[in-house]
Amino acid sequence: MTATILVADDDAAIRTVLNQALSRAGYDVRITSNAATLWRWISAGEGDLVVTDVIMPDENAFDLLPRIKKARPDLPVLVMSAQNTFMTAIKASEKGAYDYLPKPFDLTELIAIIGRALAEPKKKPARLDDDMQDGMPLVGRSAAMQEIYRVLARLMQTDLTLMITGESGTGKELVAKALHDYGKRRNGPFVAINMAAIPRDLIESELFGHEKGAFTGAQNRSTGRFEQAEGGTLFLDEIGDMPMDAQTRLLRVLQQGEYTTVGGRTPIRTDVRIVAATNKDLKHSINQGLFREDLYYRLNVVPLRLPPLRDRAEDIPDLVRHFIQQGEKEGLDSKRFETEALEVMKAYAWPGNVRELENVVRRLMALYPQDVIAREVVEQELRADIADSPITKAGMPTGSMTISQAVEENMRTYFAGFGDALPPSGLYDRVLTEMEYPLILAALTATRGNQIKAADLLGLNRNTLRKKIRELGVSVYRSSRSA
Repeated sequence: MTATILVADDDAAIRTVLNQALSRAGYDVRITSNAATLWRWISAGEGDLVVTDVIMPDENAFDLLPRIKKARPDLPVLVMSAQNTFMTAIKASEKGAYDYLPKPFDLTELIAIIGRALAEPKKKPARLDDDMQDGMPLVGRSAAMQEIYRVLARLMQTDLTLMITGESGTGKELVAKALHDYGKRRNGPFVAINMAAIPRDLIESELFGHEKGAFTGAQNRSTGRFEQAEGGTLFLDEIGDMPMDAQTRLLRVLQQGEYTTVGGRTPIRTDVRIVAATNKDLKHSINQGLFREDLYYRLNVVPLRLPPLRDRAEDIPDLVRHFIQQGEKEGLDSKRFETEALEVMKAYAWPGNVRELENVVRRLMALYPQDVIAREVVEQELRADIADSPITKAGMPTGSMTISQAVEENMRTYFAGFGDALPPSGLYDRVLTEMEYPLILAALTATRGNQIKAADLLGLNRNTLRKKIRELGVSVYRSSRSA
């Protein structure tokens, strides 16, 4: 029996496109421009699936959805919207929509979602409290952010372990907090711990707590972050910096759901959702023997990569407005940015990502008296001299720079991303470790994959180079010509 799709959208062009595409896919299609007609069809028992826009002339789809789910709880509803915000995706999920698609949408993806929905109708998720609809924890309408919103909306009512990856400053903790605040554990605690900010010999005690006398200085029993996060979410930031001993303990928690305190003997059951984050390539760390492969797969149940700001530059005006509003609430003078100033900011590479952008906006609000921020002011703050500025995505011209100058410039922009704060400790070893891979890759590329020439270029023994290639997982470049 052919399934019937009910389509509601006040845009005639979209109705025409959907009617043609869904008809070609073998469905019976009924189209309308308003919510009243859609509700009449649904209440009469018609249709096997609904595709609806959020904003219609007579009623918002989010107001209609509860009535649909009450009258026909097994009817899948696919919501489309041009608003494209995090809260739109969350509202679609909590109101009972099967899925959410931002406009403009991909017809192939739409038809695939409809096929899945008809084969396996989605159960109604738990509602969020009405007072949680205010606020915007995540900002951006770019395609990259839309996919993140959709993934998060699907994860809200689950306890699946999430691994968030992305460069420093992309907002990994903000995403973890949003997942907690709008998820099933929102009434429990949200506890965050940064592995890179804690001395390595104290991480196990910080995570699992310790008994009195467990080690020198342990004068009293101390609760760990797992105990503090009971019933809620534990966010493990910079998980790649966790020592091996602590990794083994964490693996046991994930496998068995229990742990022991440092110096303790009695296993303690735990009910905590784990969200981990890292700016490192953990597969690279696995190859170096610095991270357990079995723990990686336990944590990486749902991977989520946050894009760097340079890959979603179209979100910068929205982010700037958001940071201005935050600054106003904190007593800073309101500012407005000229269009040309925003264009300069969109062209900048932002090595410190969203954190750096926030710092720049706050600095401009605090230090400049004028109400309107001009292009020249932004360029000055970003050290945007025309001759050698990092204001373009291509970065500074490096052809005439020495290695020392290039490293100095890179470290300058790296530190700038932290504003008045400092990066995590262990920077020396971290920089040296992270330089090995691109250095060896560049040498192999320059020598067209000839390992003898690359070893000579690097000043390494050939066997040493082979070992590093294997340990670092370097993809060897091989030329089609003989080297």
